[in-house]
Amino acid sequence: MTRVQVYARRLVIGVSTYGDMLDRYIQLHAPEWPLDQVAIVDRNLLRMALYEFTLGEVPVKVAINEAVELAKTFGSDSSPRFINGVLGSLAARENEIRQSFSSNQINNNSNPDQ
Repeated sequence: MTRVQVYARRLVIGVSTYGDMLDRYIQLHAPEWPLDQVAIVDRNLLRMALYEFTLGEVPVKVAINEAVELAKTFGSDSSPRFINGVLGSLAARENEIRQSFSSNQINNNSNPDQ
């Protein structure tokens, strides 16, 4: 497999594995938008970017910028601003979210409110 294929596979598996936790953090930072009402593209961009900068090895600004650029291409007119706002709020809690994921890996528990 190429490096891109390996990375894409790791991203898909990571987002799938931690989807419930990612969704809870996203929901905490976009409470006026229930996730089931957020466009599928936006929801998945949020999940991927949050995974990348908390559990992956992507710098926060890079993950956010890439998500915003993808939102410009594949989302609605309001998607880039929405994505940027939610991820910006989540970025402010990056260390807390990382620690929660780490402790949940150890405890095999999926509650981000610990």
